[in-house]
Formats: sequence, C-alpha cells, structure tokens
Amino acid sequence: MSAGPDTRLIQLVMALRSAGISDKRVLAAIERTPRALFVPEGFSDQAYENRALPIDCGQTISQPFVVAAMTEALQVDDRCKVLEIGTGSGYQAAVLARLARRVYTIERYRTLAREAGERFGALRLTTIVQRTGDGTIGWPEQAPFDRIMVTAGASERPDGLLDQLKSGGICVAPVQNGAVQTLMRYRRGEDGAISEEALFDVRFVPLVPGEAKAL
Repeated sequence: MSAGPDTRLIQLVMALRSAGISDKRVLAAIERTPRALFVPEGFSDQAYENRALPIDCGQTISQPFVVAAMTEALQVDDRCKVLEIGTGSGYQAAVLARLARRVYTIERYRTLAREAGERFGALRLTTIVQRTGDGTIGWPEQAPFDRIMVTAGASERPDGLLDQLKSGGICVAPVQNGAVQTLMRYRRGEDGAISEEALFDVRFVPLVPGEAKAL
C-alpha cells in the first residue's frame, strides 16, 4: 500500500487557503508537489512551514504562500506554454507543471539546474524543459509564451521578457520599487500594449544578467 498524503502538506494547503489562496487548481498542485523533496536535507523538518529556506549557490526556495500567490496571479491553464526565469530548487516549476501544457525554465547555476532536473525526473514531470543560461534574455527560440514567471527581483520592468509574451499573455515578476520589491502583473493586450498592476511587496534574490555559472 502507498503512503497517504503527508499530514504536514495537508496542513500547509489548509493554511494557504486560510491566507487567501482560493484557486482550487493551484491548491491541488501544491498538495501534489512534496516540498520536502526540494529543500536541503538539513531543512527537511521545516519543509512545510510557510517560510523561505536557503538552497545551494546562495539562492532560496520561496515561501509556499508566495509560490501559490504568484501561480494564482499567473492564471495558468492546461493550454499554456509557460516560461519561468530562475529554476532554483525546481519547486515553482514543478507546481507550474501540474497546471500548464509545458514549462520552459532557465537557471543561471549549473548545480541548481542539475539538482532540479533530478527532482523533476523523480516526480516524472516530463513537460518541463530546462536550459542553463542568462534568464534576463529569456528563451527567444521558443517565444512567444502564454505566460512568463520571473522568480528573481528585476531592477526595472523586464521589457526584454515582455517582448516574448503573446497577445493576451500574462507575466508575473518582482520589480524593484524604491526600497522594496513589488510583485507586478503585466498583460499584453491584443493591440500589443502592456498594462501593469501592482500586487504586493515581496523579497527575492536579484535577477542577474550574464552567462551560466558552473557552481
């Protein structure tokens, strides 16, 4: 017999619902994605707490509420081709893969990309396509995308990425706003114009341009 769902995971989903996450598909995706698989072994006892945790290469895995809220804001469905900037541990991409048709994810650090790929394999998430490289330039060969999620803080509006968004598409990205980062939701209208909406303040590691790192 297979083990039932982790009680801590069920409690996390209930906490997210209480915190205002209302999209049942997003909550189901969180429930089907064991966060313990994505955190370092030394932090496994904190895997289902609603907090960010450190991972390799000086990066972090976002707190579950932020993952759920960003996913909900992106309005993903099973027809969507999604670009994610910043694979990190792979947790956000794994959640998106439960909802989207295909997820393209870019990571700057080879160590993180390799470890994330192993986790995707363990979970049999075959709709995730990975690349190691400069996330600030996106993935032009696969553009345009229905949805784009940026999981690192941009210093300004990420117009280079927005150029890879389809008409009717949505991008969610943390952007520096004075002393804080604000999660922004951008939409490309049918006329090509970009509208923007501020959602809430967040804290992410910075989005850094440049070639992939061997770390």
